[in-house]
Amino acid sequence: MTEQSTAAASQPFQLPRFYMPYTARLNPHLDEARAHSTVWAREMGMLEGSGVWEQSDLDAHDYGLLCAYTHPDCDGPALSLITDWYVWVFFFDDHFLDMFKRTNDRPAGKAHLDRLPLFMPMDLAAPVPEPRNPVEAGLADLWRRTVPAMSMDWRRRFAESTEHLLNESMWELSNIDEGRIANPVEYIEMRRKVGGAPWSAGLVEYATAEVPAPVARSRPLRVLMETFSDAVHLRNDLFSYEREVRDEGELSNGVLVLETFFGCTTQEAAEAVNDVLTSRLHQFEHTAFTEVPALAADKGLTPDQVTAVAAYTRGLQDWQSGGHEWHLRSSRYMNKGAVRERGPLHGPTGLGARGTDVRALFDALGVERLRAYTHVPFQKVGPSLIPDLPMPFELRLNPALDGARARLVPWAHATGILAEGVWDEDKLAAADLALCAAGIDPDGTPEALDLSTAWLAWGTYADDYYPLVFGGRHDIAGAKHCTDRLSACMPVDGEPVPPPANAMERGLVDLWARTAAGMSAEQRATLKAAVETMTESWLWELANQTQNRVPDPVDYLEMRRATFGSDLTMSLCRLGHGPAVPPEVYRSGPVRSLENAAVDYACLVNDVFSYQKEIEYEGELHNAILVVQTFFGVDYPTGLHIVHDLMTQRLQQFNHVVAHELPVLCDDFGLDAAARDAVDGYVGQLRNWMAGVLNWHRRVDRYRARHLAARAHGFLPDRIPAPPVRLR
Repeated sequence: MTEQSTAAASQPFQLPRFYMPYTARLNPHLDEARAHSTVWAREMGMLEGSGVWEQSDLDAHDYGLLCAYTHPDCDGPALSLITDWYVWVFFFDDHFLDMFKRTNDRPAGKAHLDRLPLFMPMDLAAPVPEPRNPVEAGLADLWRRTVPAMSMDWRRRFAESTEHLLNESMWELSNIDEGRIANPVEYIEMRRKVGGAPWSAGLVEYATAEVPAPVARSRPLRVLMETFSDAVHLRNDLFSYEREVRDEGELSNGVLVLETFFGCTTQEAAEAVNDVLTSRLHQFEHTAFTEVPALAADKGLTPDQVTAVAAYTRGLQDWQSGGHEWHLRSSRYMNKGAVRERGPLHGPTGLGARGTDVRALFDALGVERLRAYTHVPFQKVGPSLIPDLPMPFELRLNPALDGARARLVPWAHATGILAEGVWDEDKLAAADLALCAAGIDPDGTPEALDLSTAWLAWGTYADDYYPLVFGGRHDIAGAKHCTDRLSACMPVDGEPVPPPANAMERGLVDLWARTAAGMSAEQRATLKAAVETMTESWLWELANQTQNRVPDPVDYLEMRRATFGSDLTMSLCRLGHGPAVPPEVYRSGPVRSLENAAVDYACLVNDVFSYQKEIEYEGELHNAILVVQTFFGVDYPTGLHIVHDLMTQRLQQFNHVVAHELPVLCDDFGLDAAARDAVDGYVGQLRNWMAGVLNWHRRVDRYRARHLAARAHGFLPDRIPAPPVRLR
């Protein structure tokens, strides 16, 4: 055996064949950046005497090479500044490891992190503290040198991603302290923050072009950033597994997460991580080629703004290929055996071509990419298989349930929901949405229960309406117009409301008037954004339906929260807590983690019960079990088993956050007794929500095989409702 093959054999797994469609290029200012970053690191106190790095460490890691590969087109001063940022962020990571992770010193770690945002003022004239260590000194210097060239919008976004990068280090520290390995969904979400790729995307803007503010937080640009982030992090997990898991005792690694979740070998887990990595790159390409151009047209971007988005997108591609090339070369990572012998099928060779494996590209094109488009709709799957679904939270039903049931029927008639051919009284009764509301809000007044029931009925009807009316016609433009009109039905500051043109609009106008009457303008804006998140997500479903594209697993799970209306539910749940709970508590990582775990559990419950209805009778593509079947190439029972395991772990994560993370959060924010009671009340509402949703699915006819068979020819209305008239 050669020396390289011997070293590769000693690794915990053989690195998989990577999909990398972009060619790595090297910035000609590499030597300048290397020299500058060495001088700068020494000036900041990061080298000799720091107790973390020596000059040999900095030389071996070669962050200048990383930045020269990931930012191949920027000039020398920009490359030097970006390299300094990467020296700083890797020093921060190693410093935090030595000072706080290895010692499990959470209080000191939090105190260290709490000071760092002080060195990132939006206004450079604002005073900053005197730095106490190399991390603070480096951040203060870099911020001062970087932000004058960028807008205030970029400064806010970059400061936010930097704070996420810093603060979520506490999540890793807590997991190490508890010996806890995250579930896959939790891991992907948290890795984006602690892994730093969203932060890297901000520096891509600095090196290429700033993303226009009107679209910076849109879904297409968000997905570009998130898919970029996931691919960067998962690639890093494969290369760093040996160092992180074996040497450092790290638990935050995707290979370890999947190894634990599936109970498989390390090699199998590595291959699965690479499959997810490839899928995320495919999602990046799909978004760049389909959603971004549509966004530019929809928002009316100027030619300069379109050029800026294109330059930013290319910059993210350069980072992918350059980051891969650096991982192949850096002594920081396990990379023996990563570069195989090349034959004619492997394409070009030489500097810059190492990161591209043409055979792997065609493998991925031929199997993984096309698999998403090959599902045959309306396959007979038989009755939905329902596994054992334990529910540790008590189910309580609102005593006003029967009255809410009775009052919903005339409301549905008055709005026209039962007159358009999509629903009739039989479908309304089969859905029994009052039962769902009664479990979600067991203590509400009859008036509150009626309102909750009507919201659920409206959302469920609209969710049925979009694929039936617009999906069959492949009428994306009509669906978008409908969505715009629904937005106009929710005035925030007294704007005129157009005359309702159909049942959806009449229902929403009524619900908005009843719900928003006592709200502040800020609360109305939050509620409106929540409804818009749901309605706009239905456009995403229609686009996939038009392309017959089963979505990427990560994209599906995250968009499922929107299609399920979780933002709307959470907004309504929070209204009763008043000002006792600061808004930043709701925005915190633990609360978002708590909410996402609850929502994912409920969404997956729906996917389990609705499998036959959606796959066999509706030709639906948006079901977690089908997504898993398509991605892994497995049958229905195996896909169900994987989804069931994920549901179980999301429920366990909810309980973990309540038991371990929320008490610490309350202490960190110094919440008084009233605020802590409000937080506890919110946890109780989420428990009621999960218990009520599961009970509803178990009891209603909407998903039962007998009801579906009886209504087999009733899924198409007697007449297709006309789309709403256009606003003028």
